[in-house]
Amino acid sequence: MPAEGFLEKKLNERKEVNALRQLRLPEGKVDFCSNDYLGIATNGLIGKAWRAHDNTGLREWSHGSAGSRLLAGNYLLIEETEKALAAFHATPAALIFNSGYDANLGLLSCIPQRGDTIIYDALSHASIRDGMRLSFAKAFAFAHNDCRDLEKRLQAARAASPTGGTIFVVTESVFSMDGDLAPLQELTALCDRYNAHLIVDEAHATGVIGPKGEGLTQQLNLQDKCFARIHTFGKAVGCHGAVVVGSVLLRDYLINFSRSFIYTTALPPASVQAIDTAYQLLPSLQKERSQLNQHIKKFQQAPLKYQRLDSPTPIQVVIVPGNEEVKQLAMRLQDAGLDVRPILYPTVPRDSERLRIVLHAFNTEEEIDRLIALLQ
Repeated sequence: MPAEGFLEKKLNERKEVNALRQLRLPEGKVDFCSNDYLGIATNGLIGKAWRAHDNTGLREWSHGSAGSRLLAGNYLLIEETEKALAAFHATPAALIFNSGYDANLGLLSCIPQRGDTIIYDALSHASIRDGMRLSFAKAFAFAHNDCRDLEKRLQAARAASPTGGTIFVVTESVFSMDGDLAPLQELTALCDRYNAHLIVDEAHATGVIGPKGEGLTQQLNLQDKCFARIHTFGKAVGCHGAVVVGSVLLRDYLINFSRSFIYTTALPPASVQAIDTAYQLLPSLQKERSQLNQHIKKFQQAPLKYQRLDSPTPIQVVIVPGNEEVKQLAMRLQDAGLDVRPILYPTVPRDSERLRIVLHAFNTEEEIDRLIALLQ
């Protein structure tokens, strides 16, 4: 077998900057790192709902779908669930993907064409960036949440192609590493002015923002201003998969051209039933959303030793520059029984290394107080 020194070389480069990623098993610590904001997964709410309504259903839902949706993998439950998701998100149609990564990859790689332009927020998720790389469109970043910079980019794109070429603006509603919100009202106004198509990834807003957890776009009643929205299920929804919502025409197009949809085995009925059950639970979790907001307010108002980003979401960020420094602080919190993870360069820019602290509805007041005390 040929030597694998080329792999070792790259891994050693990561070790030299103290940025080597490793898998870890849960160790029974207080959860301040998972994206299970409402506790649907932690508290087993989907299984409890199944047992309450159907004692045999846990055994009857298949764990295999037998093929891709265009071959043997389509079935009534997945189409009915898509209709329910479309209704929940106030849109004509929905198409389920196997993950949020698949959804962004499939959408952004097939929709923009040669001669089109994608203008994306500089802090957009890796799945968005990878989708754009696979498209034939030109892509340009605008400064994070900076509408003035976005408008300059829109003006340049329109000037470069005054009679043809579609412009897409891509953002997240809640940013996964900073926890802040996109200025969606301003973004939609700019897209209207420059005839651009807005795509919003609602991954970290789904389930958390809005009276029923519909997301930021619907909370602001801007859903009709969006070309497409992506809602993922691996965070507050407490299961797995994602959905792209938009027009019937968009759904038909994705079925025909989105490679991550066409060439992958469909989610099995057990997974789709979990999605459907979770969405039925979301409107009833008002107490959990209220408790979560109380935790967020308390953490934001507490004096800390370190710089803290302004965030109205469960994602709370404490800036600790330097990979070694942030890892040491995270280890002190781990030793105190709190599962807080450091985010290192190159995942975030150098000197903005951080603790990404995630608050949950199931965290207790005592746990929040202990976390704050250790950061003071």
